[in-house]
Amino acid sequence: MTNPPIGSDLMAGPPPTLLPADPAVDVLASGEAAVDVVRRLPASPLAWATLAEQASGEGADPVTVYAYARVGYHRSLDLLRRNGWKGHGPVPWEHEPNRGFLRCLALLATAAGAIGELDEQERCATFLRDSSPAGYDALLG
Repeated sequence: MTNPPIGSDLMAGPPPTLLPADPAVDVLASGEAAVDVVRRLPASPLAWATLAEQASGEGADPVTVYAYARVGYHRSLDLLRRNGWKGHGPVPWEHEPNRGFLRCLALLATAAGAIGELDEQERCATFLRDSSPAGYDALLG
């Protein structure tokens, strides 16, 4: 086992995870329907978050919103891990490409509450707060 470099902060925790730009940003901005963007870019957290938000805004069954948000959340976890995330640590709201994940997490918390899955609602809200206090404030606060 190697020792950490002299002077390193052992209490600092992991560095923030900064996701790469999401190609769905431009496609959604062009006006393409979120459902079509999900078909073209199924790994995009932003596309799934947008689809879940639209479904919620249109009064869709909360189970549908939950399902869309859940897929976006799991696609986000895959992306986070590929970008160095080790299961914890900051995922800053201030970094725009992280917002698809954070929005999916907030939508999942809200939809879980709507279907009575209160433990999941609390787990997701806590995960959001721990990952990004600013994201929590913007989305659920």
